[in-house]
Amino acid sequence: MSAGVEDAGSRGAAPDEDAPEVWIRPGWEDVYRRSLDCVHCGLCLQSCPTYVETGREISSPRGRIYLMRGVAEGRAPLADTLVDEAFLCLGCRACETACPSGVRYGAMVEGARREIERAGMRAGLAHRLERFALRSVVPRRGRLRLTFDGLAVAQKLRLIELVAPLLPRRLREAAELLPPVPPRGERRRLPGRVPAEGPVRGRVGLLSGCVMQELFGRINAATVRVLARNGFEVIVPPAQGCCGALQAHAGEADLAADLARHNARVFADAGVDMILSNSAGCGAAMRDARDWISEEGALLAERTRDVCEWLDAEGLVAPLGAVPLRVCYDDPCHLVHGQRVEAAPRRLLARIPGLELVAHQDPGACCGAAGTYNLTHPSMSQAVLARKIAALSEADPDVVSTGNPGCLMQLRAGGSRAGLRAEVLHPVELLDRAHAAAPAPRPGNATYS
Repeated sequence: MSAGVEDAGSRGAAPDEDAPEVWIRPGWEDVYRRSLDCVHCGLCLQSCPTYVETGREISSPRGRIYLMRGVAEGRAPLADTLVDEAFLCLGCRACETACPSGVRYGAMVEGARREIERAGMRAGLAHRLERFALRSVVPRRGRLRLTFDGLAVAQKLRLIELVAPLLPRRLREAAELLPPVPPRGERRRLPGRVPAEGPVRGRVGLLSGCVMQELFGRINAATVRVLARNGFEVIVPPAQGCCGALQAHAGEADLAADLARHNARVFADAGVDMILSNSAGCGAAMRDARDWISEEGALLAERTRDVCEWLDAEGLVAPLGAVPLRVCYDDPCHLVHGQRVEAAPRRLLARIPGLELVAHQDPGACCGAAGTYNLTHPSMSQAVLARKIAALSEADPDVVSTGNPGCLMQLRAGGSRAGLRAEVLHPVELLDRAHAAAPAPRPGNATYS
């Protein structure tokens, strides 16, 4: 039971024992408890993409916390105002980085979305499609594979282009965001075990993901190669599944908890030293699992790291091949704000011979992808993306590098529309290129730092 709040529907005491008792709406106890950490200083405002775009206090973290606390205390109804604002939030968690009081805003907004979903207060085509996809397609590997098989055929026959003018606006915009579906060979399941090259430094598990494996299988393959070249035996448990990130963001808390619980058991049985993710959103979800599934989640969170964070901490085998490119690294929100990993990917990229890291304006700002946000809130998503593309265009790099599938798709789509010449690549792809370009190794030439 949360500190200072009694059972759902009962009278609960605020953390201050001398404070008057307040009634807390059932299901909102955790949101209420977390809201008490906010001191209303407003330092979060300029970090919030929706506040920057609208200038409305209600569309800021502080404004939304007022709303959520008002609903939790029964002073405000659970009505459309909160529904709209809870889902207008991108969930980027930049406010958490800016907050001097340590407010766990991401957990609060996901808790509010959970109760909104349970109350049946969302409607419309976009929500129905999102719910169907998150419940019936994304977490089911076979259905997801068939879905992408169908999309690949439709793209090859240009059927999507033919029917696009007939689709509702939301579906047409979703079709425009979809990158080319890779051939099935690139999407095939990774081997269950990949041995380390050279002296073995450890045994790690890889979260291969759901959408990640279907659209970015080459990144998963590059990740395995880089880890193996760095002396790590890589285990890819075939029984693993979706991490639950998208479901948690959409208010599907029970399903997210079930998915996290499954992965916790699968990786516990795998006997690995650490679980690595190359998707910022998935890694953040696994590290947040302590909020979803208690003890199992705490263990999962403790044993999960981003692949760049892990390689940086353990010491990278110095790449010997040159990659003469100007690279802008762009922080995925759920890596820099959710997992507090900022310097590690930059340090890894700086180790690549010939690669020049190029600064651009506000790399920690959201790109507007935010899971399914670019589908459910396309106008705000595009407004946020426009700022990012303008900053990248000014820097004019050869490559934009980022570590999350949604960001990769969003930046590619936005860059293509704006005529940006840069490739959009994951950091491990650049590391993989550097290793592939290296001369044949000689005994004892691997160095770690």
